[in-house]
Amino acid sequence: MAGAAARIDLFDAHLHVIDPRFPLVAGSGFLPAPFTCGQYRARTAPFALRGGAVVSASFQGVDQEYLRAALAELGPGFVGVTQLSGSVSDETVLALDRAGVRALRFNLRRGGSTDCLAGLARRVHALAGWHVEIYADAAELTRIAGVIANLPAVVIDHLGLEAAALPLLRELVCAGVRVKASGFGRLDYDPRIALETLAACDPQALVFGTDLPSTRAPRPFQDEDVSLVLDTLGAELGARVLWENALALYRIAPARSPPAHA
Repeated sequence: MAGAAARIDLFDAHLHVIDPRFPLVAGSGFLPAPFTCGQYRARTAPFALRGGAVVSASFQGVDQEYLRAALAELGPGFVGVTQLSGSVSDETVLALDRAGVRALRFNLRRGGSTDCLAGLARRVHALAGWHVEIYADAAELTRIAGVIANLPAVVIDHLGLEAAALPLLRELVCAGVRVKASGFGRLDYDPRIALETLAACDPQALVFGTDLPSTRAPRPFQDEDVSLVLDTLGAELGARVLWENALALYRIAPARSPPAHA
């Protein structure tokens, strides 16, 4: 697999950095093991990495210093997806945008609230052009489907996690929502079903992410997850999902994101 993977271009649209230099917030008594930028680079060395999106997790709360440090260390081609309180100032949003943040995350799977979702999503989009990323299961997605449909730009994490979410995901994708083909080891169904269904609806809708280091996932990311995308969708559409769609989503010019691994 390593030889084949070396020929695969990849923009990793969903990765986490867990830097022990910065504070973590325990959730239900859980604290993750470190996963530094160096560890991430080593783990993705088999791929022609074009960049990625560093996503804030529940255990990082609204801390921005770890994210600023990670983006500075990873360099060009990498962007941030952060978490913010509803009271965040416009100045803070714009400063984070200058630092490379491109999206706002609502982690409903780990107890996040939807109280400020609509208002904050519209505000950051108007201020900085950010989209929102939502981590939720089928029941929660169904509950807020009306809200999602009226937001300016939305991405759903991890293929909705459950097969029960797929009919709704298809409706949302047909209405312009995007979906992360990530966290395959978290799903209760075969990801190939979602890849085929959603790509047929909108070839630009899917963006791939490794979900490294796959914290709390029943099965962590495997290199074969990348091959699964290509095997399912073919070379042309697979390339869109593995890197081209994400460059457009995160507003990264292709010339700025050469492969990070030779």
